[in-house]
Amino acid sequence: MEENMYPYPYYMRQPPSILTSKQGDVNGDGIPDHVYLIGQKPDGSTSPFTTEITLVIQDGRTNAAYSIPLESNAGYQPSLFLGDFNGDQVDDILISINSGGSGGFGYYYVYSFLNNQAKELFDYKKFDDSFVYDVIYRDYYKVDVVNRTLNLTYTIDIQNRGKDYLSEIYQPDGTLKEPIEGWVSGLNVLYPIDFQGDGVYELFVFQEISGRYHADGLGVVQTPLSWDGSKFSVMNNTQYVAIYGASPEQ
Repeated sequence: MEENMYPYPYYMRQPPSILTSKQGDVNGDGIPDHVYLIGQKPDGSTSPFTTEITLVIQDGRTNAAYSIPLESNAGYQPSLFLGDFNGDQVDDILISINSGGSGGFGYYYVYSFLNNQAKELFDYKKFDDSFVYDVIYRDYYKVDVVNRTLNLTYTIDIQNRGKDYLSEIYQPDGTLKEPIEGWVSGLNVLYPIDFQGDGVYELFVFQEISGRYHADGLGVVQTPLSWDGSKFSVMNNTQYVAIYGASPEQ
């Protein structure tokens, strides 16, 4: 992080666009600060795609500007949310960026800026790396979703997926024609939610469960995360699985 009295970081080739902004006391001095996401648009392009997305915070008391580069800094529809995530009664900063890819992934970061010191509270890549999943088709129209990290197993019943779909996978007696494995995607969507109604926000993370191919969506793994004093942890060591509705009969 660097302090800069200019409205944008020195390393940018040209004055950036302000993509979105919020006001709130993020450094804890009781005075609202200005929080921006800024970025560069490709020269001559009308595309909403933005590069070099950077978090900039302007101290409401001194007007000093602080820039925080993001590791994943290119995408669509960047947005900000201010709220207390770590329980210190000062707003933290949630950054959301749509990757724009076919996988429907998002880039998410949470920063504390208490006393004008940036501290990363959440990084979507570290979340993705923290769990190991297996998605295994079983006989008789069942699919097991196994979180090996948390030692949790969920079983999805897929017998309502339609005859054509099932006949490609199963013998007439309901046994598998061959072993099939799917996967759980990286972080797709994240929502800030105050589950406990105490003014401190938790994170609610959604990850898609895919079967034989990406468009073969089976459901969504939902993970509530709360700040434990040093990091975001799974609330009550519990995840949830939401199942997609039945496919039309074919």
